Amino acid sequence: MIHRLKVDEVVEESPDARSLVFADPGDDFSYRPGQFLTLRVPDERGGSLARCYSLSSSPHTGTALRVTVKRVPDGRGSNWLCDHVTAGTVLDVLPPDGGFSPKSLDADFLLLAGGSGITPIMSIARSALAAGTGRIALLYANRDERSVIFAEALRHLAAEHPERLVVLHWLETVQGLPDAAALRALTAPFADREVFVCGPNAFMDVATEALATAPGRLHVERFHSLTANPFEQDPPTAAEDAAGGWATAHVEIDGDRHRLDWPRRQRLLDLLLDRGIDAPFSCRQGACSACACRITAGEVSMERNDILEQQDLDDGIVLACQSFPVTDEVHVSYE
Repeated sequence: MIHRLKVDEVVEESPDARSLVFADPGDDFSYRPGQFLTLRVPDERGGSLARCYSLSSSPHTGTALRVTVKRVPDGRGSNWLCDHVTAGTVLDVLPPDGGFSPKSLDADFLLLAGGSGITPIMSIARSALAAGTGRIALLYANRDERSVIFAEALRHLAAEHPERLVVLHWLETVQGLPDAAALRALTAPFADREVFVCGPNAFMDVATEALATAPGRLHVERFHSLTANPFEQDPPTAAEDAAGGWATAHVEIDGDRHRLDWPRRQRLLDLLLDRGIDAPFSCRQGACSACACRITAGEVSMERNDILEQQDLDDGIVLACQSFPVTDEVHVSYE
């Protein structure tokens, strides 16, 4: 489902980062701390782009929904949003998604962020402080002091929760590039906590090496570039459908049961949407879990999977946006 959200305010968080604050989208637009939105961005070369940006707001503080966008060199999406979006701009947005979210806000957390990776980390920190009971240590790495996104908000949170929040800054201009040994030493007093890491790949590699002793408690958010536009998916032609043959899908969703002829060259999600069935989805690229469903009988093959673990696969969980039929009959449940 595509939502049209109006921007109420644009907030400058740093010289190269902006927060887009949206008008109230309604009660059906719920989200969890650490999730992201997929935005449709006009492309100056024609058509549109789909770009994912993390929510920096918290669903537990009563504040407005917001995403934070940092400019990327030659980034067609981020630069357009930072240069052209103003109060009153309306954007097409897919529902919130992503699994980078704590199961409980009452845990003690160690949060590590590099650069714009602070965005989902900020959502988690705000939520845990507002609705949880645990303690938080937040380590934030940047190039220099001017690069620090949410600098004032972090100072305010630390002053408001002195017994629960510790904020540690790492500045490359002062301390050099962070390495595993240095991060391990800094985070040692908090290493037994639930750990969330987000930032550039190099930072996350160093952070995960530093915290390799806590694999069961370590959660890493890695963003994948979308290779196609979920707002502009082209359905297969009738000739392509006929050439590939057909299977039968038995789908249980929202209390209803559907029996559908399924072209073997069509993805399950596309089949459902084409038939007017309101199946959940977000990225349509196999990089999130919004479209996950369970295969209760039969078999499918997935073209791509960047999110499901082996235990999920063993339990029959698949991504509808990447699933093609293997057997003649496939039973699918969203219940």
